[in-house]
Amino acid sequence: MIRDLISVSLIIFGTVLILISALGVVRMPDLYLRMSASTKSSTLGVGTILLGAAIYFNELGVTSRAVATICFILLTAPVAAHMMGRAAYFNGVPLWDGTRYDELKGRYNPTTHILDGSSQAAKPDTTSEEAQQ
Repeated sequence: MIRDLISVSLIIFGTVLILISALGVVRMPDLYLRMSASTKSSTLGVGTILLGAAIYFNELGVTSRAVATICFILLTAPVAAHMMGRAAYFNGVPLWDGTRYDELKGRYNPTTHILDGSSQAAKPDTTSEEAQQ
């Protein structure tokens, strides 16, 4: 009885998280925020649904498959979202107009797509040192 209640609660909680993820995809203004909303809440939603199924069935085969699937999703979803966001940024998908900071602007080589390790703010001001000497 208590096992059924726990599994139903986890499945309902996971379903609500996936609903929030779907709302985030519809409501967010640009691709990058949509990817963030869909990746975070849907990964947790699918994980809790699978955990609820593993608790409900209470068999080693089902539990091991559910745990393996949860681990797979936790490892692959953030990497896939990062790669899609990186490809979108390189292809010039615009940021939302309300975005305050673009920390990647000017830090990538457009031909090699390699991140420059130094930022403009981190470089020392050599002109003022040379003027003092």
